[in-house]
Amino acid sequence: MKRERNRPGLTTAALPCADTGQAFTGLITAHHGVEVEVRFTTGRCRMVRVKRNSGHVVGDDVMIVGEVLQRQPRRTELRRRDAGGGVHLVAANLDVLGIVVALNSMSGFIDRAIVAARVAQLQPFIVVNKCDLDDTTALLINLKRIYADSVPIFAISAKGQTGLDPLLSFLNQGHRGVFVGSSGVGKSSLLNALCPDTGLKVGKVSDYNGLGRHTTTVSTLHTLSGGGELVDTPGFRDFGLVDILTDELASHFPGFEKHDGISCRFRNCRHRTEPGCAIISLVEQGEITADRYAVYLELLAEVEKDQEKARSRDWQN
Repeated sequence: MKRERNRPGLTTAALPCADTGQAFTGLITAHHGVEVEVRFTTGRCRMVRVKRNSGHVVGDDVMIVGEVLQRQPRRTELRRRDAGGGVHLVAANLDVLGIVVALNSMSGFIDRAIVAARVAQLQPFIVVNKCDLDDTTALLINLKRIYADSVPIFAISAKGQTGLDPLLSFLNQGHRGVFVGSSGVGKSSLLNALCPDTGLKVGKVSDYNGLGRHTTTVSTLHTLSGGGELVDTPGFRDFGLVDILTDELASHFPGFEKHDGISCRFRNCRHRTEPGCAIISLVEQGEITADRYAVYLELLAEVEKDQEKARSRDWQN
């Protein structure tokens, strides 16, 4: 039998043996680069070696035959693009995405995350952390003004342990979710508050730039005592869109969906200069603010640029 690590939660008794050739199904609950932790239906766990760029992520359903790990088809997957253009798979088989924000959160992060979640068929929601700080009051008011009609918003203080019950009630409905957010917004503190047994390290926020350090170094899945699961991922400071089509952005941009009853003249309207555009009309009427429309146009230019690059690659191949 493969030697297992001697660490809490990982036992060798009754674990699948590499020599039997028997197939076992399980769930990837942690990813450590060159090996993953798999939890079986019995509740037992086993570490399995994988290639560093295997493509496996936390949340994957897998089958193990001997030492071979086979990934099962995914229901959903969440991807993001970093500042350098690299594409990262955040997690698999999710159904909700929690966007954690606080003061000094990166501009545009929320909108990109909401669009990415909706395209991936996940329900997005916003968690405003550090609401025990006076300066957060204005942030919360502004976020409610922009997003209250689009997604659920939870105002909490992970450090002060306030506002957690409504969030827990939502997650306990059997959701498997992941929290994303810029470093320093308190994701690890939030996970510790929701799952007290995790004991995640909490980093300090820099006095120089207001940004935090990445205290989570591996992705792990945690089970909530009242039901539901949460994936903790390393923090990142950007959430670039991946393979999003212009019509998907037009359909899923937060703030546009509440005007579904008003139709544009053209079915594939990009809401830029097309005649008979309902969104442009609503901007002119003040129903959609000019600043929100400017954010949309910025994302539209980004998506169009990505699509042009993709077409160029296809033509060269």
